[in-house]
Amino acid sequence: MRVQKIHQMFADSLSTLRGTLSLFANPSNTLSVYDIEDGLRHQKATTLSIQYLMEQPGIPEIVAERYLAPPPDIEALLQQPVGSLGHTYATYITSHGFDANFFRPLAVEDDTSYLFLRRRQTHDLWHIVAGFDIDEESEIGLKSFELAQTRSMMSALLITGGLIRTLFKSPERLDYLLDRIAVGYRVGAKAHPFLAQKWELGWSKPLAEWRQDLNVTLMPVYEP
Repeated sequence: MRVQKIHQMFADSLSTLRGTLSLFANPSNTLSVYDIEDGLRHQKATTLSIQYLMEQPGIPEIVAERYLAPPPDIEALLQQPVGSLGHTYATYITSHGFDANFFRPLAVEDDTSYLFLRRRQTHDLWHIVAGFDIDEESEIGLKSFELAQTRSMMSALLITGGLIRTLFKSPERLDYLLDRIAVGYRVGAKAHPFLAQKWELGWSKPLAEWRQDLNVTLMPVYEP
C-alpha cells in the first residue's frame, strides 16, 4: 500500500511538472493544463476545494446526479435566437475555429473526477457568461474567476505562472494582466456557482438573463 502511494505521488509530481514546464513555454497548449490538473488530483488542497464546492448551493445535487450533457450540436445552436446562450456559444466556437469537444476525456470515478470533467466540458461557457476574452491575460483572468468560485489549486498555480511568465516575457502587459486577475476574482466571488448550472438545458435563454440570474456583473477592460 505504501509503495503504491509513493508511485502515485511520483506520477502526480511528474505530471504536474511536465504540464507546468510545457505551459510556461507555450501558454496556448491546453493539454498542459490537464497534465497539471491530473497531477494535483490527490493533493490536500484539491480535497479541500472539493469540500468547499460541495457546500455551495446546487452543487451537491448536480454532483449526485452526475449530470453531463452530450456534445453540443453547433449547427442547431446557430439556429437559436440571436442573443441566446446557445447562439452566442455556437458563434463563439465557429468564429474562433474552436472544437467544442476540445477537452481531454476523464473517467468519472468520484466527485473529484466528475467536477474536473464538468469544468472542462463547460470551459468555453464560463468564458462567455463571465465575459472573458481568449487572450493570455484574459485566460488567467478566468482562472482568477475559477479560483474565487472553486478554491482550485490548479487555478492558483496558473495565475502564479501567468504572473511569472509576464514579468519575464512581456512585463509591459503586467497592468493588463493584474486588471484581469482582479476583475476575475471580484466577479467570481459575487457570482452564483457556475458548476451548479445545467447550461445545456437553457440554450434558448438570453445570455443577459443568465448573467442577471447568476449575479454576473461585467467589468470594463483596463485602459492604460
